[in-house]
This record gives sequence, C-alpha cells and structure tokens, in this order.
Amino acid sequence: MFAGRSGRLELRIQFIEYENLLNMDYRGNAGRLHKMIRARRTVMAPGLWLGLLMLSMLARAEPVSLQALVTPSTVLRKDGRPVSFAVHGFIEFTSLAEVFPYIESQTKRWDVPGGLNKEAQRELAEDLLRRGVESRVVSMEDERPLETLVTHTHEELREALARVKEAVPAGYAEAFFAVQEKWKHSLNCWSASPSIPGRVLSNWYPIEEGIVLYGAVYDSTEHFWQAVKYHPDVTVADLTEILSVLEKRDWGPWLARLDGDARIYLPNAYAVEFLRHNLARERLEWFGAELGRQSLNAADHARAIQQRGAVAFRFSAFEEKVLWGDLADLFHLVYIFSESDDPIRRVLRARHFDAVYLGERTMGFISEDFRSLMLEIWRVKYLKMKRLGEVIRTIPLEIRLSHFLNDGDSPDIPIPVYVEYLNRIREMARAESGR
Repeated sequence: MFAGRSGRLELRIQFIEYENLLNMDYRGNAGRLHKMIRARRTVMAPGLWLGLLMLSMLARAEPVSLQALVTPSTVLRKDGRPVSFAVHGFIEFTSLAEVFPYIESQTKRWDVPGGLNKEAQRELAEDLLRRGVESRVVSMEDERPLETLVTHTHEELREALARVKEAVPAGYAEAFFAVQEKWKHSLNCWSASPSIPGRVLSNWYPIEEGIVLYGAVYDSTEHFWQAVKYHPDVTVADLTEILSVLEKRDWGPWLARLDGDARIYLPNAYAVEFLRHNLARERLEWFGAELGRQSLNAADHARAIQQRGAVAFRFSAFEEKVLWGDLADLFHLVYIFSESDDPIRRVLRARHFDAVYLGERTMGFISEDFRSLMLEIWRVKYLKMKRLGEVIRTIPLEIRLSHFLNDGDSPDIPIPVYVEYLNRIREMARAESGR
C-alpha cells in the first residue's frame, strides 16, 4: 500500500497514464496495450498491476472458431473494435476478403512491358497471400487467431477450409497449411509474447543492470540498435532542421518514382511503404512534436541521450522504436532512395545520415556489415550475461526461434536475417555451455 499524499498522487498518476494507454491508438491498433505496458519506464504499484490484470481478463474477447478464422469475410473484433492486420507493415486490412483485390491490383500493376512475366506475377500473388494469412493469424493485437490455428489438427484445418463457400484465390488453403506448420513449431520472440522466453529474447526486453556495448551502457539492446543509427556528433537541433526541410517538400513525385519501378518497389516494398507513411506532413509534424515533448536541449547529442545516464530508462523501448528508430530510419532511407543529384542527399550527408558510424567503422545502412552488428550485440546479451544466456539455451532445438510483427520487414535487419541470427546465437550459447 502507498502511504501519504505523495504515494496517493503517484498511484493516481500511474492510473491516469495507463488509462491513457488503454485509449491510445498507435497506427490504429488499440490492442497493443500489453506491449506498451511492458515497454513503459514507469514502475507500477502491485495493486495497479493487479487491477490491470483483472481489466485484461474481463476484456478478453470470445474465442475465435477455426471456421470463422478461415472464412475470408470474417472481421475479428476485440474491445468493440475491428482487429486489423497488414501487408508490408502499413497496408492494413480487417478481413482476408479485403486482401484479395489488393493482391489482384498488385499483379496487374506489373503486368506491363518491363514489368513481370506471368510466372513472376503468380509468385508475387502467392507471396502476398501468404503474407496476408500470416499477418491475420500472428496478430500484434489479438492472440486468439494463432491460438485457434495451433490448437487444431491439420485435418481439422483441411475440413474447415473445405467448408468455405466464399470465393478464394489459388493457394488459399496452402497458405493456411504453411502458416499452421510453421507456428506449431516456432516461438515468436517479441515483447508481448505470452511466453516469458519469447519476451526475454526480444530486443525490447529491459535489462535491469544495463548492457555494456562499445563503451557505453544501454537499457536494452533496442536502445543500442536505434541509438547507433545516429552519428555521435548529431544533435537534436540537427534533427529538427532536417524535419523542417522535409516538411517543405512535396514528396508525391519522389514516391511516384519508387512506386513506378518494379526493380525498386518489389524488393523494397516495406521500405517504400514506410517512407510513404512517415513522409506524410502529419507524421513529420508528429516527430517534431515528440522531440519537443521529451524536454530535450537543442545541443543534446542524439546517440548519447539514448544511452543510460543518471536515470535508467529515460526512454522506453517503445519510444526507442517509434520515435528514435523510425526517425533515423526515415533519414537513412530518404538518403538511400534519393537520386544522386537530389539536394536532400547533401542535407542528410552533412548530418551523417549517409551511413552508420561506430568507432572506426563506417557501415551502409542497408548492408551486411551493419546487419551483422545484431549478432555482435547478441553475443554480449546471451554469451556474456549468464542469466539471459540461460534463457535462450534452455529453449529446445525442436522449437524454431522466430520473429513476426505485422508483416513488417525493416530493411536495416530483414526478418529472415534476424531469425537466422537468433537461431545461430542459441546454437552458440548451447555450445559454450557444453550441451
């Protein structure tokens, strides 16, 4: 129990903060409450945790039947709102039936001279369908679809698919079978995982004692991964100046160039959709407002303030991703996808967003060298920190460590690369322990 006026005030502030979390809407997904709660830096009172747990239990929606899950027109609802999912992280839907015309539009989009041949169009359609089904099942908002799929047999799934009366594209059943097979033998390692090891293996996992990486202490590996995207000399003033330049430009023609070239768009779909979302004027204004809200000084260095200072967890892992990470990614990607004579490249190069700088190393933002840095920091987390190494070593090899977030595949560390590294570091941890 809290004692005195100050204790009651602190408890009230916490209630207000988490009541706001219940009502907030990040990219249209109110159901991310659990992830945000775990990501916030506020220390919650035991009574508040219990209250939120009870609210969560009371708010739990009805189970999703297998038949409803495989029926394309089904719109899942939770807390009175449709549960959305996405393709390429940003193109959102509320039912699989909505995905079908999107797939058709994409295949027709490249059915032009210099586009894709029929076989490539078919492969694109299959890929988008698989992405849509997996994003519907492995939801960031709602655990029920995945729970339903993995608690039924292959035969039960086949029978349910056979009972679907609505029109479906070729490969619909095969997409569900593939997703079921994958997730019956995989653990999704992210901050809102219902599995404790899944949460610990997330980069968002808060490390109480901090983690020492390249001469500085960070609150989590996420803090390092996002902070290192900023050159040590870059200040908050530099960031606001770049945002001001971006806000003054019409990005329509620039994005149209990326949209219109299959050689650019298809291998970089997530990056292009990320840029479309974050170059919108309201989003650029949001970045500026968030920098202002953080009580930062113009002379503060962006990388240094994300390191652990006198107070731990100045920024939550959530803030690291959606503010610092997305802002750095935006600047790096604008530089990469701009033509060589575009003046914006000079602006970004002057603030060192032409590469990632770490000590004597200079790494391309989309490069094997930078991606391999993830494995290096995991060597510290899992091979040098015994308590965290114990977690990853004890997950049976029969379970594949995976990572799936709303079909987002960030170019700095693509999901297939991330997953490969995660499973490799488990093998290394087990080898070091002599197992």
